[in-house]
Amino acid sequence: MVDWDKWQEILNSLGKQKLRTGLTAFGVFWGIFMLVILLGFGTGFGLKIDAAFGGAKNIVFIWSGSPTQLAYKGLGKGRHVMLTQDDLNLLKQNLPAAQLIEGQNAVGSNVFGNAQYIVHEKESGSFDVKGTHAGAEGIDTNRVVEGRYINKLDERNERKVAVIGTRVKSILFKNDPNPIGKSIGIHGIYFQVVGVYKTTQPDEGNTKQSNSVYIPNNSLRRAFNQMDRFGIIYLQPVVGHSAEELETAAKKLIYERQKIHPDDQGVVGSFNIEKIYQQNKSLVSGIIGFSWMVAIGTIIAGVIGVGNIMLVIVKERTREIGLRKALGATPTKISLMIVHESLVITMIAGYSGLVAGVLLLEAIKAILVKMGQGEGMFASPFIDIGTALIALSVLVVAGVVASLLPAMKAALVNPIVALQDE
Repeated sequence: MVDWDKWQEILNSLGKQKLRTGLTAFGVFWGIFMLVILLGFGTGFGLKIDAAFGGAKNIVFIWSGSPTQLAYKGLGKGRHVMLTQDDLNLLKQNLPAAQLIEGQNAVGSNVFGNAQYIVHEKESGSFDVKGTHAGAEGIDTNRVVEGRYINKLDERNERKVAVIGTRVKSILFKNDPNPIGKSIGIHGIYFQVVGVYKTTQPDEGNTKQSNSVYIPNNSLRRAFNQMDRFGIIYLQPVVGHSAEELETAAKKLIYERQKIHPDDQGVVGSFNIEKIYQQNKSLVSGIIGFSWMVAIGTIIAGVIGVGNIMLVIVKERTREIGLRKALGATPTKISLMIVHESLVITMIAGYSGLVAGVLLLEAIKAILVKMGQGEGMFASPFIDIGTALIALSVLVVAGVVASLLPAMKAALVNPIVALQDE
């Protein structure tokens, strides 16, 4: 049952010096407010990083690099090594630490491809054409928004189907809102559009991926005369293994099969996304850690202020406290009275800071979306319920800590001395 008399007493006590109480509470308010804002942007940044990398957080890409510079095992230097089906089979047979090993091709003059002239009826444009596999949406950081992605039947039957980016759709199908089932021409070869994707990377309109067309990799190799090679081979380790060790093992196997000197660097190129991902996650951890440091420092300053005001309140109410003790109030009850008043200040101020911070984050998010910047790295500030509960727990602890010294002083008041106090 709520003791309304006690609450009225606490509010009356704090209301006697409204300005002093308000300024003191502002320190706690500002600490929680800053915590919510900084953590909101830090957490949102982390979520955007996860979205940007999609399912490729620990993918290793391997490709054919520069010609050999060293003669080895009877083979001269200057050889240009190509990745073939034999290399892919070798990796699949000898890398139990890999849960995914696939070859990928692109249309163009280099292993990663370059823009190709593509037409649909009277519309045309230059876009990248890449091979893909069933279930590779996450690796390619794509999310299907219309139709479907490439499936296993497309690969097995080497179907001439395509999934196009949203920017490709906006150019080739600007007069046709539904591209599904329509055809696009790539070097005189026609592919049926089965899906439209949107990249999960931030600032989608500025990324090269939104300009891409994905077709089954087997279809690409057959249609564009690449059956003798793969542009790249990508690998993903099983849980418990690092991408770095997988990268090292894969390159060693290829070097041995292709008879490349172990010291001949750059013949087989590689890129480990896991390193970049971990660097970005470390940055997020640093931002969040810095946010907690700033917020905790501000909250501590507010707690000191609350402690000081409670000491003043105890001093001002010495006669009252002495009278209470003379009438039978125990030291514990006197201490709890001070603790309650301290908690009221910190909880009201802190909860107000929490609400104000969340409202500001939502307002910023809405403004950025309205301005067309909703895909930016800092455009989705976010606070989860766990963080809010931690913030409230910090408030409770702060309120108790702020009241300890004043509560002890109140409990030690001598009623005889206090009643003689002027």
